[in-house]
Amino acid sequence: MREAVAKPALILLSGGLDSATVLAIAKASGYQVTAMSFDYGQRHRHELDRSAELCRKADVKHFVMKIPLNRLGGSALTDPTIDVPDIPEAEIGSGGIPITYVPGRNMIFLAIAAAYCEQNNITDLFIGTNAVDYSGYPDCRPAFIQAMTAAANLGTRFADEERRLIIHTPLENLSKAQIIRKGLELGVDYSLTTTCYNPLVDGNPCGKCDACKLRRRGFLDAGSRDPLPYPDEN
Repeated sequence: MREAVAKPALILLSGGLDSATVLAIAKASGYQVTAMSFDYGQRHRHELDRSAELCRKADVKHFVMKIPLNRLGGSALTDPTIDVPDIPEAEIGSGGIPITYVPGRNMIFLAIAAAYCEQNNITDLFIGTNAVDYSGYPDCRPAFIQAMTAAANLGTRFADEERRLIIHTPLENLSKAQIIRKGLELGVDYSLTTTCYNPLVDGNPCGKCDACKLRRRGFLDAGSRDPLPYPDEN
């Protein structure tokens, strides 16, 4: 009897906690995974190294797409003249769209990913967007993912074939603590991930940005210890 071939899937991998968990979920679900990361002029390019490490450990094909979103400006993540703010934890997600939002980032990433899926006969695309621990990014909303799914299927050859591209968001309704617990169950090594928007020279987290604070609170709520070192722990 011929052995069944695993169904292919594309994972958008940032090297962060969420996308590392999605990678583990897709692998545990039996998909033959390829990971795509983006070098978009981000100040936290250390995440690309972490993505590569995660893929080496998971034995997953990995490649990086270069998209110069820093030329658009308007975000503290891509413009070195804009400081990454130190926002009190209680105020995260309460002040509208933060300055760390990169205009159109997930829309551009998903469009490129959909084109790759179209070219490589992949119908399952995974992204780690989350709507529970929400930090104000409009391109993480469920309605946006639904709209992008519809657009991808209308604007590619999927529209003329008897198949559809599915954008999976397995973390959409999970809290950060639930994501961490799920990842630990699947054996994710969170010491290989990075979340910080303004990492130190050695790549370690600053502990001050909203991404660091959400991550640390998530580990605390999950009853686990974040393996990454923070300056205030020294």
